[in-house]
Amino acid sequence: MNTLKPYLNSDLLEAGCDEAGRGPLAGPVYAAAVILPKDFYHPLLNDSKQMTAKARETLRPIIEREAVAWAVEAVQPEEIDQINILSASITGMQRAVRKLAVRPQFLLIDGNRFRPFDGYPYKTIVHGDALYASIAAASVLAKTWRDECMVRLACDYPEYGWERNMGYPTPEHIRAIRLYGYTPWHRRSFHPKELEPTLFGDADISR
Repeated sequence: MNTLKPYLNSDLLEAGCDEAGRGPLAGPVYAAAVILPKDFYHPLLNDSKQMTAKARETLRPIIEREAVAWAVEAVQPEEIDQINILSASITGMQRAVRKLAVRPQFLLIDGNRFRPFDGYPYKTIVHGDALYASIAAASVLAKTWRDECMVRLACDYPEYGWERNMGYPTPEHIRAIRLYGYTPWHRRSFHPKELEPTLFGDADISR
């Protein structure tokens, strides 16, 4: 049984915000914003990183159906390289909030960094996805939407095993980059030590 808190402010309409994909070498970073009913509860809901893929896929349609409002936003690798991954994560969450069909009165942000925008009051919460239901729900949507995206991209670039590693710097992914180079979906501003000798060298590909 999870021990997630249903809200921080009982008298305000809160949106939980989280992202998925800050660490991978390839693919977009996804951000989500979710407003849950105050009485929402599901025993599977937890920090998405602590859930199985099956549990996340089970919860996704439930969250999307029962949420007061929800939105998901992707920030593409080109923009990540331009503004850096932290700014891209914050920007993605802000865009997701703006897409909500219902305007929240307060934002719960996973992590310790955010930027004021549009007059929204907010609170950053370290490990918030393990503390508050709305942030956990946002983490589930961000993670499942991103995983779905990476599985689609893997069909065009099967050498990299993205359907298994989701773009993270696994040994399989590192070996594939050494053999086949970079794709248009790789983040050029990420410099893993394992690839420093060939970084942005002749192995680069675009197709």
